[in-house]
Amino acid sequence: MSAPTGTIEAAVNAALATVNDPEIRRPITELGMVRAAEVGPDGVVHVKLLLTVAGCPLRDKLRSDITQAVGRVPGVAGVEIEFGVMSPEQRRELQASLRGRHGAGAEPVIPFAQPGSRTRVYAVASGKGGVGKSSVTVNLAAALAARGLSVGVVDADIYGHSVPRMLGADGRPTQVEDMIMPPQAHGVKVISIGMFTAGNAAVVWRGPMLHRALQQFLADVYWGDLDVLLLDLPPGTGDVAISLAQLLPNAEILVVTTPQVAAAEVAERAGGIALQTHQRLVGVVENMSWLELPDGSRMEVFGSGGGAMVAESLTRLVGAQVPLLGQIPLDTRVREAGDAGRPIVLDSPTAPAAVALTAVADRLAVRRESLVGKPLGLRPA
Repeated sequence: MSAPTGTIEAAVNAALATVNDPEIRRPITELGMVRAAEVGPDGVVHVKLLLTVAGCPLRDKLRSDITQAVGRVPGVAGVEIEFGVMSPEQRRELQASLRGRHGAGAEPVIPFAQPGSRTRVYAVASGKGGVGKSSVTVNLAAALAARGLSVGVVDADIYGHSVPRMLGADGRPTQVEDMIMPPQAHGVKVISIGMFTAGNAAVVWRGPMLHRALQQFLADVYWGDLDVLLLDLPPGTGDVAISLAQLLPNAEILVVTTPQVAAAEVAERAGGIALQTHQRLVGVVENMSWLELPDGSRMEVFGSGGGAMVAESLTRLVGAQVPLLGQIPLDTRVREAGDAGRPIVLDSPTAPAAVALTAVADRLAVRRESLVGKPLGLRPA
């Protein structure tokens, strides 16, 4: 004896509510994507689904997830899915609900700059290029995501963007009205100007354009509820560092250097900008610290002591403890894994460089968060 149609339909709707949109990570029923779900007399369920855009790159993923979820309902003999596209008005309603704002003309805000934000924002900076700042960023992001945290990365190095390749993020952003859905790789959401340029085209912009790009990455991208946001800054103390201080005054600076004295001196200047912007220095990471030889000895290719020197100098400069969070040894697998789009913390987690990077990520993940300026939800009795 078959179950009543009403019972099956209720179970089908419950099953659909377990399917998340792959980009937005919220139930398709909650997003208004399910237009209809009807059970035919033959037990075949006909689902009409509205995509946010006609060329949705994750159509096959949605088809697979819906088929699996609904197909498990007792009494369902098959699943047929008809795809449609949201109207402009439906997309605007979805955009407003995701941003938590209503009304025409409302300006998007940067959620991470709001007093109630619980997202830890780390800006990864360096005084000069070539110290491995982007490698550190993507590996920290992957390690934090592997801990189960919700992580996003902004490739703020507009001229020298490299994060998508190193993280293996080969997807393209999709758009709902003027809101951008970032692609994901290894559980990390990522946005980069390289996703909007043709081929390997150079970006030739001045200050105002750089500021606007960073603002759009922070306000127009739908990040969802992030635990951690990492920004890969360009080297030096130029326009992007200044814009970051204006847009995300609560961002904390993580300085990357090598052991070389010349690099360390430049890194001090990158960290010293925190004095002028009143941002917190979370610590220093020394990259390329040594090369481990086959006999177990270490070759200090770039000298030694640079990371400790920067940490001590910045501690004196800001009058608060700036720790040396870790020393990352030279390892060709870091480069190989980055070129392949699979960070070494995932590709070779027992490698010494991966262990050191994971230890830094662990320290950032468990660090106590300041509640200064944040509402505590308390009322006097």
